[in-house]
Amino acid sequence: MRVVRTNAGTGNGGQQMPAHVIVGTQWGDEGKGKATDLLADDVQYVVRYQGGNNAGHTIVVGEQVLKLHLVPSGVLYPHVTPVIADGVVLDPGVLLEELDTLVGQGIDVSKLRISGNAHLIMPYHLELDRVTERWLGRQRLGTTKRGIGPTYADKAARVGLRVQDLYDMKIFRQKLDAVLREKNAILTRVYNRLPLKAADIETEYAVYAERLRPYIADTGSLLHEALERDETVLLEGAQGTLLDLDHGTYPFVTSSNPVAGGALTGTGLGPRHIDRVIGITKAYVTRVGSGPFPTELDDDTGERMVQVGGEFGTTTGRRRRVGWFDAVLARYAARVNGLTEHFLTKLDVLSAFPTLRVCHAYRLHDEEYEHFPPHQSIFHRARPVYTELDGWGEDIGDVRDFAALPKAAQAYVDAIEELSGVPIRYVSVGPGREQTLGRG
Repeated sequence: MRVVRTNAGTGNGGQQMPAHVIVGTQWGDEGKGKATDLLADDVQYVVRYQGGNNAGHTIVVGEQVLKLHLVPSGVLYPHVTPVIADGVVLDPGVLLEELDTLVGQGIDVSKLRISGNAHLIMPYHLELDRVTERWLGRQRLGTTKRGIGPTYADKAARVGLRVQDLYDMKIFRQKLDAVLREKNAILTRVYNRLPLKAADIETEYAVYAERLRPYIADTGSLLHEALERDETVLLEGAQGTLLDLDHGTYPFVTSSNPVAGGALTGTGLGPRHIDRVIGITKAYVTRVGSGPFPTELDDDTGERMVQVGGEFGTTTGRRRRVGWFDAVLARYAARVNGLTEHFLTKLDVLSAFPTLRVCHAYRLHDEEYEHFPPHQSIFHRARPVYTELDGWGEDIGDVRDFAALPKAAQAYVDAIEELSGVPIRYVSVGPGREQTLGRG
């Protein structure tokens, strides 16, 4: 058999233009929205590859504040095609409400494209998420109750409904009837809830189908063809590394894979397409929901950090838990994601503190851990080992050059870079686009 090798399917003499991945390196809420919005200036596609409306991105443009939950951050750029890819789970009602809000603010959403392979969040997913969390009591996971986990569970069990099912209502109803028999049995017999009616759900989702129709596309082909045309694709994750289903602080995690590897399975691109993996890293650490948090501050310092940093969830409004920067987690995120660089956010918040701490290791009994512990019991019980650094005690929001930052602020960034082992290319000193300093 003769094998014919060609450069067909690639532009630029067989070399495709790259795809970049943006990934959170902590427990989410690191400021990925701002980073994506800033970097989108030089790309043609911004792609959301996992999660659902349990995540939120806040973008500040001048006096305008935008809170996005499903629509990719690049929607603000006329030259960008925003894409919701295969790995996302989609609540169509929430998405349409978000699109209506954006249109009302004068933003063009007509270029949005949605994968037909994305799974649908259904009313029974929402109901099961709520009642399950109540049932777990003190062992609850702290989910956003948006139906995300149950939708991913049905996807894995191969009983999920997908966006493409909306365009053959016969198939949609057959699948719905089959799955609803089980869901209603659980809701009525285990949780003493009323059963859901298939006809009502079908009517509701048929309306969604018509409104979503202009946006549906084969996003896998769309992205491959973009790369073949030498266009650049930015892959945008939700949540963060420590919430990854496989690599996070299980079971206090999300139901998908926010890590860089999830960008490939969530979009259908291959490893050779990726040339940058940009870790979004907050200058301190936050998390929402239950689970271990070694550097957590539950004192007056922590409360001040919450208030100065505005640490309340974009999606839920819940108060975030806060703590000092954790270099052990930073090194772990660098390894798991293959980070090429960091984008450091919210450095300005630390102006409020005269002395800063950075956790460089964990200690349990007589053993010290510089890398993420191999067993959850160690992580749950370990205590942080800190390095103390001087604060700078002055507002840095108007600084536009890294070299103009106070020496103590520069030293703090240098310390994080050295401890994490990844170069810090961008430093954010405020929420606005212009409040981002290039470095190196």
